[in-house]
Amino acid sequence: MEHYEKLNKALVYAFNRIMDIENRCLNVDKFSDLTSNDMHIIDVIGMEEPKNMSTIAKELFVTVGTLTIAMNGLVKKGYVERKRGEKDKRVVFIQLTNKGKDAFLHHKAFHDKMITGVIKNLSPEQIDVLGDALINLIDYFEEEYKKKES
Repeated sequence: MEHYEKLNKALVYAFNRIMDIENRCLNVDKFSDLTSNDMHIIDVIGMEEPKNMSTIAKELFVTVGTLTIAMNGLVKKGYVERKRGEKDKRVVFIQLTNKGKDAFLHHKAFHDKMITGVIKNLSPEQIDVLGDALINLIDYFEEEYKKKES
Protein backbone atom coordinates (compact mmCIF):
# COMPACT_ATOMS: atom_id res chain seq x y z
CA MET A 1 0.00 0.00 0.00
CA GLU A 2 2.96 2.33 0.55
CA HIS A 3 3.73 2.46 -3.20
CA TYR A 4 0.07 3.03 -4.00
CA GLU A 5 -0.20 6.00 -1.65
CA LYS A 6 3.08 7.49 -2.86
CA LEU A 7 2.02 7.24 -6.50
CA ASN A 8 -1.50 8.45 -5.81
CA LYS A 9 -0.22 11.49 -3.92
CA ALA A 10 2.32 12.30 -6.64
CA LEU A 11 -0.16 11.92 -9.51
CA VAL A 12 -2.91 13.92 -7.82
CA TYR A 13 -0.47 16.69 -6.93
CA ALA A 14 1.02 16.72 -10.43
CA PHE A 15 -2.41 16.77 -12.05
CA ASN A 16 -3.62 19.64 -9.85
CA ARG A 17 -0.46 21.75 -10.02
CA ILE A 18 1.22 21.34 -13.40
CA MET A 19 -1.27 23.47 -15.33
CA ASP A 20 -1.22 26.18 -12.66
CA ILE A 21 2.57 26.26 -12.51
CA GLU A 22 2.89 26.20 -16.28
CA ASN A 23 0.42 29.07 -16.58
CA ARG A 24 2.37 31.15 -14.05
CA CYS A 25 5.69 30.45 -15.78
CA LEU A 26 4.36 31.24 -19.24
CA ASN A 27 2.35 34.29 -18.20
CA VAL A 28 5.13 36.85 -18.60
CA ASP A 29 4.52 40.47 -19.61
CA LYS A 30 5.04 39.82 -23.30
CA PHE A 31 2.42 37.04 -23.30
CA SER A 32 0.21 38.12 -20.39
CA ASP A 33 -2.82 38.12 -22.69
CA LEU A 34 -2.49 34.37 -23.33
CA THR A 35 -4.02 31.62 -21.26
CA SER A 36 -2.46 28.19 -20.87
CA ASN A 37 -5.15 26.93 -23.25
CA ASP A 38 -4.10 29.56 -25.82
CA MET A 39 -0.48 28.43 -25.52
CA HIS A 40 -1.46 24.82 -26.15
CA ILE A 41 -3.41 25.82 -29.25
CA ILE A 42 -0.40 27.77 -30.49
CA ASP A 43 1.78 24.73 -29.76
CA VAL A 44 -0.47 22.46 -31.86
CA ILE A 45 -0.55 24.93 -34.76
CA GLY A 46 3.24 24.90 -34.72
CA MET A 47 5.78 26.53 -36.96
CA GLU A 48 5.48 24.23 -39.96
CA GLU A 49 2.79 24.25 -42.63
CA PRO A 50 -0.59 25.85 -41.89
CA LYS A 51 -3.20 23.45 -40.50
CA ASN A 52 -6.93 23.32 -40.97
CA MET A 53 -9.31 23.69 -38.05
CA SER A 54 -10.35 20.02 -38.06
CA THR A 55 -6.75 18.86 -37.71
CA ILE A 56 -6.06 21.26 -34.84
CA ALA A 57 -9.31 20.34 -33.05
CA LYS A 58 -8.55 16.63 -33.36
CA GLU A 59 -5.07 17.07 -31.87
CA LEU A 60 -6.54 19.05 -28.96
CA PHE A 61 -9.47 16.63 -28.43
CA VAL A 62 -12.04 19.42 -28.82
CA THR A 63 -14.80 20.17 -31.29
CA VAL A 64 -14.26 22.58 -34.17
CA GLY A 65 -16.93 24.80 -32.59
CA THR A 66 -15.04 24.99 -29.31
CA LEU A 67 -11.79 25.67 -31.14
CA THR A 68 -13.41 28.42 -33.22
CA ILE A 69 -14.21 30.43 -30.08
CA ALA A 70 -10.62 30.20 -28.86
CA MET A 71 -9.26 30.86 -32.36
CA ASN A 72 -11.31 34.06 -32.67
CA GLY A 73 -9.55 35.35 -29.56
CA LEU A 74 -6.11 34.40 -30.87
CA VAL A 75 -6.83 36.16 -34.16
CA LYS A 76 -7.96 39.32 -32.32
CA LYS A 77 -4.82 39.21 -30.17
CA GLY A 78 -2.65 38.91 -33.28
CA TYR A 79 -1.15 35.45 -32.63
CA VAL A 80 -2.72 33.56 -35.54
CA GLU A 81 -4.19 34.30 -38.91
CA ARG A 82 -6.71 32.51 -41.07
CA LYS A 83 -6.15 31.87 -44.76
CA ARG A 84 -8.55 30.33 -47.26
CA GLY A 85 -7.36 27.30 -49.18
CA GLU A 86 -6.24 27.95 -52.74
CA LYS A 87 -7.77 24.76 -54.14
CA ASP A 88 -10.90 24.80 -51.99
CA LYS A 89 -11.93 28.21 -50.67
CA ARG A 90 -14.21 26.56 -48.09
CA VAL A 91 -11.19 25.22 -46.21
CA VAL A 92 -9.68 27.60 -43.67
CA PHE A 93 -6.03 27.20 -42.74
CA ILE A 94 -4.51 28.55 -39.57
CA GLN A 95 -0.94 29.72 -39.21
CA LEU A 96 1.03 31.62 -36.62
CA THR A 97 1.94 35.26 -37.06
CA ASN A 98 5.39 36.45 -35.98
CA LYS A 99 3.89 37.23 -32.58
CA GLY A 100 2.48 33.68 -32.48
CA LYS A 101 5.86 32.23 -33.41
CA ASP A 102 7.43 34.11 -30.48
CA ALA A 103 4.81 32.61 -28.15
CA PHE A 104 5.42 29.14 -29.63
CA LEU A 105 9.16 29.42 -28.97
CA HIS A 106 8.52 30.69 -25.42
CA HIS A 107 6.27 27.69 -24.72
CA LYS A 108 8.78 25.28 -26.30
CA ALA A 109 11.59 26.67 -24.14
CA PHE A 110 9.47 26.06 -21.03
CA HIS A 111 8.85 22.45 -22.05
CA ASP A 112 12.51 21.87 -22.94
CA LYS A 113 13.53 23.17 -19.51
CA MET A 114 10.85 21.02 -17.85
CA ILE A 115 12.06 17.81 -19.54
CA THR A 116 15.67 18.62 -18.73
CA GLY A 117 14.70 19.11 -15.08
CA VAL A 118 12.70 15.88 -14.94
CA ILE A 119 15.45 13.66 -16.34
CA LYS A 120 18.54 15.42 -14.94
CA ASN A 121 19.36 12.75 -12.34
CA LEU A 122 17.99 9.73 -14.18
CA SER A 123 19.93 7.04 -15.98
CA PRO A 124 18.89 6.14 -19.54
CA GLU A 125 17.20 3.03 -18.12
CA GLN A 126 15.26 5.08 -15.60
CA ILE A 127 14.18 7.48 -18.36
CA ASP A 128 12.87 4.47 -20.30
CA VAL A 129 10.95 3.22 -17.26
CA LEU A 130 9.50 6.69 -16.66
CA GLY A 131 8.47 6.92 -20.30
CA ASP A 132 6.81 3.49 -20.14
CA ALA A 133 4.98 4.44 -16.93
CA LEU A 134 3.66 7.65 -18.49
CA ILE A 135 2.51 5.76 -21.58
CA ASN A 136 0.67 3.34 -19.25
CA LEU A 137 -0.96 6.33 -17.55
CA ILE A 138 -2.07 7.77 -20.90
CA ASP A 139 -3.36 4.37 -22.03
CA TYR A 140 -5.37 4.05 -18.81
CA PHE A 141 -7.05 7.41 -19.32
CA GLU A 142 -7.70 6.69 -23.00
CA GLU A 143 -9.41 3.42 -22.08
CA GLU A 144 -11.50 5.11 -19.40
CA TYR A 145 -12.52 7.80 -21.90
CA LYS A 146 -13.52 5.17 -24.46
CA LYS A 147 -15.70 3.43 -21.83
CA LYS A 148 -17.51 6.71 -21.13
CA GLU A 149 -18.03 7.36 -24.84
CA SER A 150 -19.60 3.96 -25.55
